Amino acid sequence: MSIRTRLSSEQSRAQALQAAHQLLLAEGPAAVTLKAVAGRIGRTHANLLHHFGSAAGLQQALVQHLTAQVSASIADSLQGGLASPRAIVDLVFDAFGAGGGGELARWMLATHQHDALDPFAAAIRHLVDGLFGQDGRAPAHLHQTALALVLLALGDSLLGQRLAGAMALPPSAARDEAEKLVAAALAQS
Repeated sequence: MSIRTRLSSEQSRAQALQAAHQLLLAEGPAAVTLKAVAGRIGRTHANLLHHFGSAAGLQQALVQHLTAQVSASIADSLQGGLASPRAIVDLVFDAFGAGGGGELARWMLATHQHDALDPFAAAIRHLVDGLFGQDGRAPAHLHQTALALVLLALGDSLLGQRLAGAMALPPSAARDEAEKLVAAALAQS
């Protein structure tokens, strides 16, 4: 008989979100269920229900978790003066591509969980305002650039490679365009 370690609420949620992210990357968004996550971390379905309320709640928490990770990485890079426009672009594109964010966003939209993406949009706005805002709000051109960057990254994660190939462009074409946008916006700030 195994003895389960009692975790704090925060530790249990963090463990579940890590397992959910692993499932997302390995098997896609449809695999991110309470039962599957509970099985991965050796907890019960009821335990995850307590923390997330439903599978949709778990998926929304995963969106928030991934968004927080990317936002923190971008903020750290910019505040440390280490981020080039390409580094920012790569962080965002990688979050949607290899990080599974694009597939998760597609799943949320396909299952009509539109509200689940609201925290993502709020986090982007907060990041831009926090890094570049004066009196709490960044200039409009930076919000427009953030919008374009996210849309390019999302689109690239879903069909960018296929579309670039069909147009005889290199696989990095969308990233290259995004880098130009970010560089121009940062130079204007």
